[in-house]
Amino acid sequence: MLSEVERRAVAAVDDARVVDDLRELVRIPSVDGSPAEVDVQTWCAERLSSLGLIVDNWRIDLPALAADPEFPGMEVERDRAWGCVGVLGGHAAAPGLIFNGHVDVVPTGEPGLWPNGDPFSARVEDGVMWGRGTCDMKGGVAAILGAVAAIVASGIELRKPLAVHTVIGEEDGGAGAFATLKRGHTGEACLIAEPTASCVIPANAGSLTFRLEVPGLATHGSTRTRGVSAIEKFVVIQSALQALELRRNRDPHRLLAHLELANPLSVGRIEAGDWASTVPDLLVAEGRYGVRLGESVAAARAAFESAIADACAKDDWLREHPVAVSWPGGEFASGLLAEGDPLLSDTVQAATDAGVETPEVKGAPYGSDLRLYAAAGIPTLQYGPGDVRYAHATDEHVRLSEVLHAARAYALLAVRRCG
Repeated sequence: MLSEVERRAVAAVDDARVVDDLRELVRIPSVDGSPAEVDVQTWCAERLSSLGLIVDNWRIDLPALAADPEFPGMEVERDRAWGCVGVLGGHAAAPGLIFNGHVDVVPTGEPGLWPNGDPFSARVEDGVMWGRGTCDMKGGVAAILGAVAAIVASGIELRKPLAVHTVIGEEDGGAGAFATLKRGHTGEACLIAEPTASCVIPANAGSLTFRLEVPGLATHGSTRTRGVSAIEKFVVIQSALQALELRRNRDPHRLLAHLELANPLSVGRIEAGDWASTVPDLLVAEGRYGVRLGESVAAARAAFESAIADACAKDDWLREHPVAVSWPGGEFASGLLAEGDPLLSDTVQAATDAGVETPEVKGAPYGSDLRLYAAAGIPTLQYGPGDVRYAHATDEHVRLSEVLHAARAYALLAVRRCG
């Protein structure tokens, strides 16, 4: 049963304004590395200021950030990046709760593949909004804003501060969240409004991007036995990768046991050869490699590199000409909420009290900013509108009913955690 204060917070959620905020956010094409990443942070800072929050909107010193030994990496070029944090109420030193949402989105691909040819239309039909970022994860950001606006409108005075972190760069490593934490913006707990398909996610496996350079020996195609095809040697390496994936999925963490593959390993790009009648002397392959829950990035890399080295040692050519392994792009460690932390039960209860069936608790196989907050000692989980299956897709969408429910659940959680 809700208290009088909780009922006021829930009743104050303005559905129309939440949808309007989401529409405005989606129409800012904030693709990673584009100038619109700055534009969307400006929009967030102005919106938070309009709600009466104390806002820190700062230009991130990218060279200094990248020089930090713990920097998680970037996969796109940026010459500018901005952070944005808003804090509401309270008198304690640290916020009782942080709401985090990333406002960067991945590229759209060919616009003609989208239903109406415009990835940023924010079209609404039958209670569903379509467009890049609706699901991943501006729907969650709009719900956060709706919850904060409801607390302000209802006149509730918080005992502990409530913080909102909007960040860029989540999709390519987490530079925005890393910069926000380095600036000193911390709290007692954090909810990330990523799309979770009605589940609460207290754990993320990690992921790394690998690059393999497989050597060969070039010769004319008509005399191919004089050379060594890098493509044929990659077959040896691919077999080793498949065996490695099998080994790393034999005993998954219980929070990931529901998945067909808890720790996927996938080759996503291959390039070889420069002439049809020449035996290729180099193949470059890049892919995605899962980091197990509780496993360090260093240990995950060591397992991968050992598997490649073992495969090379068993091949006459590769023994003398080993495959070069490198790790470009973002570094997504795994992240896990401590067993028994009350943030989990508090979030499940708030979601239920806001009007849905008790959410299932599961882990997720993808990386997110959760691991950065967890590494900073902040208990963190994910709960938000949308289904990750539609993230990054040309049919990306979110049900508005899920966004509005999330706003109410967040309002309840904020009132309960911040007093």
